[in-house]
Amino acid sequence: MPFILAHDLGTTGNKANLFDDAGNLVASHLENYSVAYPQANWAEQDPADWWRAICLSTRALLTDSRISPREIAAVCFSGQMMGIVPIDSTGEPLRPAIIWADQRAVAEADFITERCGFTRVYQLTGHRVSPAYLAAKILWVKRHQPEIYARTTKFLCAKDYIVFKLTGRLVTDYSDASGSNVFDLMQRAWSADLLAEMGLDVAQLPDVHASTDVVGEVTRVAAEETGLAPGTPVVIGGGDGPCAAVGAGVVAPGDAYCYIGSSAWIGLASDVPRLDPQMRIAIFHHLHPRLFAPTGSMQSAGGARDWFIHVLGDSADADAASVPPGANGLLFLPYLIGERTPWWNPQARAAFVGLTMAHGRAEMARAVLEGVAFNLRLILDALESQGTTVPSVRLIGGGAKSDLWPQMLADVFARPIHLLALKAEATSWGAAVAGGVGVGLYRDWNMAQEQARVRAVVEPDAQNIARYAELVPLFQEMYCALEPIYAKIR
Repeated sequence: MPFILAHDLGTTGNKANLFDDAGNLVASHLENYSVAYPQANWAEQDPADWWRAICLSTRALLTDSRISPREIAAVCFSGQMMGIVPIDSTGEPLRPAIIWADQRAVAEADFITERCGFTRVYQLTGHRVSPAYLAAKILWVKRHQPEIYARTTKFLCAKDYIVFKLTGRLVTDYSDASGSNVFDLMQRAWSADLLAEMGLDVAQLPDVHASTDVVGEVTRVAAEETGLAPGTPVVIGGGDGPCAAVGAGVVAPGDAYCYIGSSAWIGLASDVPRLDPQMRIAIFHHLHPRLFAPTGSMQSAGGARDWFIHVLGDSADADAASVPPGANGLLFLPYLIGERTPWWNPQARAAFVGLTMAHGRAEMARAVLEGVAFNLRLILDALESQGTTVPSVRLIGGGAKSDLWPQMLADVFARPIHLLALKAEATSWGAAVAGGVGVGLYRDWNMAQEQARVRAVVEPDAQNIARYAELVPLFQEMYCALEPIYAKIR
């Protein structure tokens, strides 16, 4: 029987997953690694740790499942996005990887804005200029480590470095390239104009492929290290966000999903890159070769809930459920680590507003959960403002396991929330779909929807809809009122 080996190369570890020809999860194995924070706002990882985790997890998976390496029809990837690994002409990393969480390249982002124009970059690439993206990070290396920049043959994303180790090919895919600030979404190619204006060399960027492309085969050397069979096809796959979209079954224009983990986002599938005139949302490329993935993300969702539990102890859901919608007049801005959509303000701060002597732990717990839901509603509104109608939202991630959030989101969004019967994490399954479609094991993208079956529909409550319709605008007003204060807080 043929199998798909999907690797989910995340921030804290790599999970190897085996799926059969029907899309069922057969086995999985996790290998962890660490993140280094050498200075404030810096975040780095050793690419050797990624490769070690790939090798160990692959060998363990094959051994535990007792599946022959010859039965692996393809290896494919989901990977953490917006990080760079500079490699030399021999393929050796020249420094630790600068990963997605790294924010050191603020001055370089300002330089990009000055040279290229903030609005123009958004219109071409679908993304605001940011130190989080590849271009600013590459410029930082050029400015601060010129000897490394001069020796760099290619700058690779995380999964692309592993693909290179497996195949010897220097490639990326549309979805990872779209998180660069230099990828022309409409042309599906690196923007020669933007690169020239930034003083960057297109020759240092990898060739770009569709996520379903077979980009090489496992070499004999890589086979000896991983336990795979030489010649096994390698499908490039995509970034973890777009992989999650496919894993949630969001593979047709208009489909939408919400992911709630430590952070949260809402993403759509779209046949055109629907740019937001206010530049609140980001447009990634979808794993599907002809679709795009408009996305709005927030910094602290499950993280806000975890913060509340850490500070006040015990579970948040049980207490929150004892309080009516609106938390008896208490509201919470969940901006514990700044905010992205819709405000794009790293100086934003969290706040309880409306506290009285009558409020206690239960009201505070509900206000925290509602604050996350309110900000997600603003994201949904921003996405729909570009002409897309979202009749229902699929919910995945840890938030889908909450006793309270699904109903709260249905009421705040004023539309049904679909809970899915996923047999694996959405990112892993999304990568597997790209691999299976790429080698012809899965007939088409509908395979994603078939496996992401709806197990329950949470319908909104009309009375709660009315209450929350009053509170969402007030939540928005609260942020606007406090925004001038944030910059003064030290």
